[in-house]
Amino acid sequence: MSPARERRSAGLLLFRRTDAGPEVLLGHMGGPYFARRDAGAWTVPKGEYAPDEPAWDAARREFQEELGLPPPDGEAVPLGEVRQAGGKTVTVWAVEADLDPAAVVPGTFTMEWPPRSGRTQEFPELDRVAWLPLDRARELIVKAQAAFLDRLAEHSS
Repeated sequence: MSPARERRSAGLLLFRRTDAGPEVLLGHMGGPYFARRDAGAWTVPKGEYAPDEPAWDAARREFQEELGLPPPDGEAVPLGEVRQAGGKTVTVWAVEADLDPAAVVPGTFTMEWPPRSGRTQEFPELDRVAWLPLDRARELIVKAQAAFLDRLAEHSS
């Protein structure tokens, strides 16, 4: 794939410290393909951006679009990049903050559903958002994104 066509996403991984250890805020991907899946269907709130947009700006913009809430202020810890199975490169920063999942108003996307029906439906980008302990998050997150959890654990220990 040429660099001009490379798909890139950026996002913010919120974390908070609890007596039982750190927790991270993940979102369950919306839409019919993930409706009955848990493992591999949770993600850092993130989204694609154009080559001319700084990744940090995209991460903050996408947080607002995906969750309907302003991105938190606070120290941003760069967690680097991973390449997902589909070839997309994802860049993430961790920010220590608290957020009530009930306050989330997810963005939506439109797609043809059912396939080849000619009908379009609107679905939430993320249909659930939850705080998860790192061990549980590792079981549920998109496989390549587990590296972000490991990097966060190293940082917060």
